[in-house]
Amino acid sequence: MSLFQSSAWQKSWWEVWGNTPGFRLVAPGENRRCGIYLDEYRWRNVVPIRCLQFVGTNYRRISTPRTEYNDLTSFYDALEPGRELTDLPWNEAVFRDIINTTSEINRLQRLCLERGWLLRIVHQDTAYQIATDITFDEYLSSLGPNTRLRLFNRRKVLETVGPIELENFWPSKAERFFQRLNELHVVRWGEPCFEQRSLDFHLRFLSRIVEEGGRPELSVLFCDKSAISFLYNVVYEGRVYNIQAGYIEGFHRKLALGTLHLGYCIEAACSDPELNSFDLLAGDGKNENYKKRLANCEAPMVSLMVVRGRLLKLLYRLKH
Repeated sequence: MSLFQSSAWQKSWWEVWGNTPGFRLVAPGENRRCGIYLDEYRWRNVVPIRCLQFVGTNYRRISTPRTEYNDLTSFYDALEPGRELTDLPWNEAVFRDIINTTSEINRLQRLCLERGWLLRIVHQDTAYQIATDITFDEYLSSLGPNTRLRLFNRRKVLETVGPIELENFWPSKAERFFQRLNELHVVRWGEPCFEQRSLDFHLRFLSRIVEEGGRPELSVLFCDKSAISFLYNVVYEGRVYNIQAGYIEGFHRKLALGTLHLGYCIEAACSDPELNSFDLLAGDGKNENYKKRLANCEAPMVSLMVVRGRLLKLLYRLKH
């Protein structure tokens, strides 16, 4: 199970966004699985949509932090006799960021054939991971020369600017950490990475994940006593999840600060016998897919839509 199926993530997400008009919880997250809810609305104010979705995700209506590594177990469980899911008037189900395994997809295909449902692929993506059950030197030797330069070798350049320190801002400086991360994100992307509801969610989640054995690591890289790079990491069940990053643009023309900061965190993970993976998650960088260059493992993910209503099946078939 991943960080995203933890009670801390699931419960915090529903507390913050579960009161959205049209949302109704159908199957709460149990036994460390994703919950399922029904989202009822009218698409373009005309077509009635009653969409089943994982708690932590939403298709079309709202934007929230991404919930990855989902699986369909909770959906199949909710279809069992005595559960209300089969009798609900849903006309589509969207399952985002499912781990793309042949057995998982084949089972859903068979179910759709048996029941006359339409199955569509709406998105495909890849999550990038670094296996840390090797030494950091072994990991570095597996990288290309340019990647190794950016991740590790140019530490010497940074050290000429001033003394290097790393500090975890959790818990006492958490709000300051997210404020600075937002400011850096505005400079790079033109908007903050966490609006108020998202910030509320993350602070709730981080407080709760500690109760489940997790460890927030709001890592700040200092050079000459100035905070120059920020990494939002969480350690959970043997894995470090890198959720967000921000750094000072143009600090030094020879340095990729974000990559250098990742290098320090990856080295620490390789040195910790209780950790087996550093997870960069899905998504690309602004100018390049730096995650692919750093990773030594990949996890394909797929987002699927199941269409049950006659009108919607007709509309989607006409569309394609």
